[in-house]
Amino acid sequence: MLNPHPAQQGFSLVELAIGMLIFSILLALAAPSFRNWIQSSQIRNAAEAIQNGLQLARAEAVRYNSPVQFALGTGSNWIVGCVTATATCPATIQARSSAEGSSNATVAANQAVIAFNGLGRVTPVPAGDININITNPVGGSCAPSGAMRCLRIVTTVGGQIRMCDPALTLSATFPQGC
Repeated sequence: MLNPHPAQQGFSLVELAIGMLIFSILLALAAPSFRNWIQSSQIRNAAEAIQNGLQLARAEAVRYNSPVQFALGTGSNWIVGCVTATATCPATIQARSSAEGSSNATVAANQAVIAFNGLGRVTPVPAGDININITNPVGGSCAPSGAMRCLRIVTTVGGQIRMCDPALTLSATFPQGC
């Protein structure tokens, strides 16, 4: 026989309140880790953008067979363009603003302008590797003492460009170290 009053389905007000309380507690516990993750993501965005800009400058130098430079601006802004602009080699090939995902990242380099020749090598030849350190002072301190992972872009005299973690020492165990 058919039941004239079907059973109600759904949540009671008490069950909903308990569920929201548990969700609020979990959210409060996860908020500090989420904040560190956001700050580290801004460092990673800036580092990847700078590494991509350097690789673009090197590739364009080989393509145009002409000196192309990568110039750091304020924050993590950068511009890639030919050292001597011509009809075939433009003064600005590509530019990036720090507002594109990494507004809190701070960049410190031992050389602000890096030029590549037609062979993809750094010119003029620097005394050693060119280091670009990316940090985020808004988020606190970097590992190993802090929660954030700061990064470094290393450009060698031969034109090799790599990203590494300055908190680690380069070894067979830690190939991501500097």
